[in-house]
Amino acid sequence: MKDLDLATLLSVFQEMMGPLLWVLVLLAVAGIAAFLFVLVREGGLKGGRLVRSELIGVAGGFMALVVMAWVTVSGFTDAGGPVDWLLIGIIWGIGLVGTTILAYAVQGLVALSRGGKRAA
Repeated sequence: MKDLDLATLLSVFQEMMGPLLWVLVLLAVAGIAAFLFVLVREGGLKGGRLVRSELIGVAGGFMALVVMAWVTVSGFTDAGGPVDWLLIGIIWGIGLVGTTILAYAVQGLVALSRGGKRAA
């Protein structure tokens, strides 16, 4: 495999994850859109909600590792070198950031549905 292009990467992910890939893609797009909607509607970030979202995001990072282990049918004892551990860290970080954004958006939508611009 000399060249790595988007079609090849998409095919590999589709083969590994099946329909879960598209669920995660839709969840990511909907989460980002909802986050931007809440951000524009409220005119900025709310501190208390952001801290709660970050705490939820830590759990999301660990859930990303669980999904990784399930999809690849391997465990953390199979990590052989520094690049493997770097990839594990990147996957945890992506799970953390994605879950934080999604949690902030959900909390913001709930706050907006309950009565507009709430302070936290």
